[in-house]
Formats: sequence, C-alpha cells, structure tokens
Amino acid sequence: MFHQCLQRHAYVSVATHGRSSALVSWSCCQSCSQVHLYRVQADFESQSPSPDDIKTTPLIHGDIAINLQRNADPCSAAGCKWPKTGGYVYVPVIISSGFSKSRIPLEHFLISFYEKTCIRFMWKRHWHKDFLFFYPGSGCWSHLGRLPGGQAISLQKFGCLNFGIVQHEVLHALGFHHEQVRSDRDDHVIIHFENVKRGREHNFEKEETNNLGSPYDFNSIMHYGNFAFSKNKRPTIVARGNPHLVFGLAKEMNSNDIARVNALYECGKF
Repeated sequence: MFHQCLQRHAYVSVATHGRSSALVSWSCCQSCSQVHLYRVQADFESQSPSPDDIKTTPLIHGDIAINLQRNADPCSAAGCKWPKTGGYVYVPVIISSGFSKSRIPLEHFLISFYEKTCIRFMWKRHWHKDFLFFYPGSGCWSHLGRLPGGQAISLQKFGCLNFGIVQHEVLHALGFHHEQVRSDRDDHVIIHFENVKRGREHNFEKEETNNLGSPYDFNSIMHYGNFAFSKNKRPTIVARGNPHLVFGLAKEMNSNDIARVNALYECGKF
C-alpha cells in the first residue's frame, strides 16, 4: 500500500496491491515512519445531502451543471480551484450509500489520479465546508470547479460508473471544460450546427478557456465524439483538414489530460 505523511490528523487515500482499494484516514505518530492507518467508521451518509435536496440544475455542454452565481463562466475565478496544502490538493468527498456494491470501484477510479497528479481525495469531515458528493442521480454530470458549500456529481448506476466517465466528471469538478469548446477550437474543428438537435446548440458554445499552453487534443477524455447531439446521424464535429478523423473514444485520461491537471494545480513532477 502507499500513503503520505504530511501532518497530524490529515487524511489521505490508500491503495492496496492485489486487493480492493478504499479511502481511509490516517494519523501520524512521532515520526513519519510510524503511521497507523485505520478505516473511518463514521457514517458519512448522515452528513451527506439527500438527492431529494439537490436542486435540479440546467446543464450546459451536456454534463456541466450551471452555477447561477457564476453565470456558467469558465473556471477562472479565484475560488474555483481546490486549495493546495503541502504540495497536494486535498478534495473531501462523500460517496452515497446508494452505490452499495459500486462503491469500491468508484473509490478505485478516484485513486487513479494519485500516481501521476497531486490530487488526493479524502473522506469529508464535519469541518470541511467544500466537498464532492457522489450520488446515483439521473445521468452523468458535474459542476465546473470548486463551489462553496459542497457540490454534487451525478453518476447514474447504469451507464456512468466506468473509469473514463468518472475521470471526465471529476475533471469538470477540478475546473476543466470540454475540449471542443476551448477558446482555440475553431482552428481545429468545425461545428456543424445544422446537424445539432434543436435546443442542444448551447452544448457547442465556445468558452474563453485557459488552455495552459497545451495543444488541442482529439484524444482527450474531455472531447466529445463526432456525432454528439446529432439529429440526423450526420457529424456535429469534424476535424479541420481531416474530415474522416474519428475522436471522442478515450477510455481514460491521457498524458495531455494529466499534464493539464498538473499545470493548473502546479503539481510539479509526477
């Protein structure tokens, strides 16, 4: 198993080789060589909001819930990023008991961020004001960036609980837009609005994004497929200069996705 010792009563996640993974809490003794790991027994569900209490929120770009206070602006506000402490970005989470047997795979998907980024997920405690609440809602969606007071990530049990989708929605919560709406997208793709379903045009509106010096990436986990929201089985997104290029098939974060996380959160080398 792996873990990091940062400060007394901090919380990190632990992966075990060959066995199921789980988020745990830990405390340091007198030195980092003496770390006792123990599983959190608290009933976090008692702290979590009920799905019935989560307001129905309009979505933009297919799976990003609109924050009315931010007017759906790009994640550029000072409070949008999750805070960094001791070289790591700690994100408190609650996982709904509604996932039952799906809970352990979901924890494993979250731990996938650990090897190559400085993002760390930890169980929410009562003093954490901002957190992610994963629950089996309707469809797959998330908010953009950190919101005050907690925010939901909906992962419908059938269709959303796979590696790539969980990473995709978590990247939204970390502050990332879809690839095909980034500010320089017109240099790389053509959006065929004539093929888009009526009422879905807003999903293709371009955003003033911070591209972090990274190239446009058709293989990003954040890129839509060629036929997203098509009304007539014709492509809605076509690559400039290569109309036959197929994209939007990524199953997990690639090196560019990882590099962007590390750049945005100044993770250093991983």
